[in-house]
Amino acid sequence: MNRVERHIFVPESVPATGLRGQSFGERKWPIHYDSIELITILADLVTIISAGILAGTTYHFYSFGTLGEIDRYFGSAIVVSAIFVSLMKSRGMYEPKEMLAVRSQARTICVIWSSVFFLLAGAVFALRLGNELSRGANVLFAIFGLIALVVCRNFWRTLLTQGIARRRFSGRNVVLITDHLRAGKMAIPAILESHGFHLERHFTLPPPKQGSRRREEIISNAIAYIRGSNVEEIIVGADTNHWPELRSLIDKLRVLPFPVNFIPLGATSEIFERPSRQLGNATYIELQRGPLTSFDCLAKRCVDIACAGTALLALLPLLIIVAVAIKLDSPGVIFFRQRRCGFNGRCFKILKFRSMSVLDDGASIHQAQSTDERTTRLGKWLRRTSIDELPQLINVLEGSMSLVGPRPHAVAHDTQFDKLVRHYAKRHRVKPGLTGWAQVNGCRGPTPTLASIERRVELDLWYIDNWSLVLDFKIMLRTAFEVVRGRNAY
Repeated sequence: MNRVERHIFVPESVPATGLRGQSFGERKWPIHYDSIELITILADLVTIISAGILAGTTYHFYSFGTLGEIDRYFGSAIVVSAIFVSLMKSRGMYEPKEMLAVRSQARTICVIWSSVFFLLAGAVFALRLGNELSRGANVLFAIFGLIALVVCRNFWRTLLTQGIARRRFSGRNVVLITDHLRAGKMAIPAILESHGFHLERHFTLPPPKQGSRRREEIISNAIAYIRGSNVEEIIVGADTNHWPELRSLIDKLRVLPFPVNFIPLGATSEIFERPSRQLGNATYIELQRGPLTSFDCLAKRCVDIACAGTALLALLPLLIIVAVAIKLDSPGVIFFRQRRCGFNGRCFKILKFRSMSVLDDGASIHQAQSTDERTTRLGKWLRRTSIDELPQLINVLEGSMSLVGPRPHAVAHDTQFDKLVRHYAKRHRVKPGLTGWAQVNGCRGPTPTLASIERRVELDLWYIDNWSLVLDFKIMLRTAFEVVRGRNAY
């Protein structure tokens, strides 16, 4: 986020139009809004180091009656804090706007904090440093540090919200020059004051039709006012559509030895709110973000591989027994393969234990019913216990599916539902899952009515918009209870 974006940001809980009603008698804090990022980084470093020393001394005292080697705990905490802060900084989590999103902060802290300790655990194993570092102290360090960081985030959110609402941040003296069309609508003076700026003077430019002489006169008056004053910065707010007309006027401000910043207004100003970066000499602007970041995808993929691989190894005897039983129960193949729509609408072959006497995979597919004559004797038990779904762990390992996500439908049904339900295609923004939010909320089995399809899509889209690793683990735990209950499993 650039400098101008930090200056004009207002949280949703603090309406810009109501800022002028706040009390002006309250004393300013000795904190600049622009210094929040640095202060938060330093606070995290102190928090992590303190948690590391506290965890080490507490564990050693209860185990051996002494405080142990504090310098060793300090050294370990320094390494952890440096890695953690670097990763948080690279993801932009110290920016004031991100600091107000406590849920996003807590989720990112949990993921990065866990990743740091897994990384260090691997390094300790590879370098054979197990005798140098206490496992118990490290576990305690991980718990203390995570709790302290999450608690601190709630404190920072409260501090930021109150500071902006009550105009408690200190800052520079500024002069504001605004376009005639947008000066009042955006409440820029109130926004600046809420972020610690002291507004010395506000100049409003008249419409171009009133003549350039009047506009030049106002710019000259502004320059005359600023010279010899205690002003430290000049801020210009204007509609981006009028920028060609304003450029020559703004150039006159170059005679002043102060920074001049621009606040874009109007409809086209929305583009400046999007994340951007440099791509050679061009500016690369993000117009739409994927539902999961690259880091989120990596974390979710690691969980998929670890859990699916472990489950396949643990369930291998059961899978072999079921495969033999299917072969003995009825003639036909062991595995049922069917084309399903996955991520971004790509087709893949889903794997299931065969539970029916037919292998439908064409333009017309009939959904299974509670009294379906196509179901084999063994197939009824397999479907009731959901054991027929277990081969999809192979789909998870190969990457066409995830453990948790919207359940994939047959290609024939997918085409049909896409025509009936609005936003249905948005389900393909993530990988399909072995289980999902819709399934643990009772949406299992066939979808005989339009309402049942819409309900399932609604739940799937909620999952995509609110994804987190914690939610995935919650869904996996609830899935176990749903399997036991056996609702709509036929």
